[in-house]
Amino acid sequence: MAVTYEQVRDWVLALPGGCEVMVESWGHPTLRVGDKMIAGGAPGQATLSVKATREEQAELIASAPETYAIADYTGRYGWVRVTLATADAAELHRIVVDAWRRTAPKKAVRAYDSAQG
Repeated sequence: MAVTYEQVRDWVLALPGGCEVMVESWGHPTLRVGDKMIAGGAPGQATLSVKATREEQAELIASAPETYAIADYTGRYGWVRVTLATADAAELHRIVVDAWRRTAPKKAVRAYDSAQG
């Protein structure tokens, strides 16, 4: 089943400090923790870019090249472009949470992990 931008936005907004910020000059919103971006896309778009490590980027592309690719502009830093129509919701949720986890303040990550049990 296809994943939507709205689903990803809801996942980010449910994380401590998660927010959506419109970047007028880019013409689309970004998903952030505090002032740091973890994903970018827009409602109705077929793809979404998500922050990842270079190692995770390589693994994702190797495992599902129909879904993951090197993101434009930020791919050299590990970001991946996700084709939402072919993305597995559980895997993409994990990738988004991992992006948040790498970017969020350590105290917020500890609190989140404690609440998850």
